[in-house]
Amino acid sequence: MDSLLLGSFHKPSLLTQGENGWRKENINRGCFFGDVSRCRTRKMVEKYCIERSQQHLLKHHVKGIGKRSTFYQWQDKTCLVNAATGHPFESDPGAYNKKSIWYSVKNGLDAFYRFSRPHTVIGTALSIVSVSLLAVEKLSDFSPLFFTGVLEAVAAALFMNIYIVGLNQLYDIDIDKVNKPYLPLASGEYSVRTGIMIVSSFSIMSFFLGWIVGSWPLFWALFISFMLGTAYSIKLPMLRWKRFALVAAMCILAVRAVIVQLAFFLHMQMHVYKRPAAFSRPLIFATAFMSFFSVVIALFKDIPDIDGDKIYGIQSFTVRLGQKRVFWICISLLEMAYGVAIMVGASSGYFWSKIITVLGHIILASILWNQAKSVDLNSKAAITSYYMFIWKLFYAEYLLIPLVR
Repeated sequence: MDSLLLGSFHKPSLLTQGENGWRKENINRGCFFGDVSRCRTRKMVEKYCIERSQQHLLKHHVKGIGKRSTFYQWQDKTCLVNAATGHPFESDPGAYNKKSIWYSVKNGLDAFYRFSRPHTVIGTALSIVSVSLLAVEKLSDFSPLFFTGVLEAVAAALFMNIYIVGLNQLYDIDIDKVNKPYLPLASGEYSVRTGIMIVSSFSIMSFFLGWIVGSWPLFWALFISFMLGTAYSIKLPMLRWKRFALVAAMCILAVRAVIVQLAFFLHMQMHVYKRPAAFSRPLIFATAFMSFFSVVIALFKDIPDIDGDKIYGIQSFTVRLGQKRVFWICISLLEMAYGVAIMVGASSGYFWSKIITVLGHIILASILWNQAKSVDLNSKAAITSYYMFIWKLFYAEYLLIPLVR
């Protein structure tokens, strides 16, 4: 490498050749040795070394070719080493180390964020808070006891949520390389061992928290979610229920519509407030409405994943019926659910509840229909974007549920 660099200095235009040679040889070689993040410093390195070369030539141009060659050997070796390592010139090495640590932490948090499937985390947290509000009967119920009970339930449920979505990714690595290549396990950012450590740790933390809280409704909610989530994903005889469209939909419905509504309501009602179990009108409405919504989520999530599901033999409804048919089935089910919600709201004995819930569901139903008409069903990106929009409607419903009285 040094011989190639020195060869350029025997040409007539030494200054020009020094600049161009360094640009073509040293920068590219520095990028060869470094990774992508290090190559971002290329312009800084280039500018520095060219300025050093110019200063040296202007100061020592009368000293002879031999000394110039010796200088350039040192100069280019230094530049290449710094380019390869990514260290800034004549600066505190600790500054780069701090920057490198910050980027590592940032990248690690981003990978975990994607691994945790944030739309499910938000949905879980929001649903538990909303259902907990159904147990509030008077203003004095908003006590530190209420907030402690909600926090315990949310934390334990989120730990279990990460276990379930993480386990699904562990057994879907090959499928996700086709359908969701941005996930950490599919992209190679996480090794299988790392994935196993994360899901194991979060399942243990979830059960430990549920146990020390001492709430049986909370503990059973975690246990049933654990069993259904494991049976949904794990590859064992008679399991991996996600292969079967109806069973997969029933798993999601059981967790999202039944367990979340009933178990976490009873956690607040019986464990926090020490009241007898009671199933109020708003709770029944929430369970029924979210049953429709959970079926829609279970069906819709497979629409953008049709390619990978076909390759690996997942017999989803989308694979069997086609994307367009399943898409409009989902829209029809949600519009029916909104119609029922409007009637329930209109029958409320509270004027403020009637106005808010009726108008709220009319607005959501209208937005759903208008957005659906503009979706390009031939575009995976458009379908995925609309799926995320469905989750936003899911969040919005949990803002309305506590107002149903």
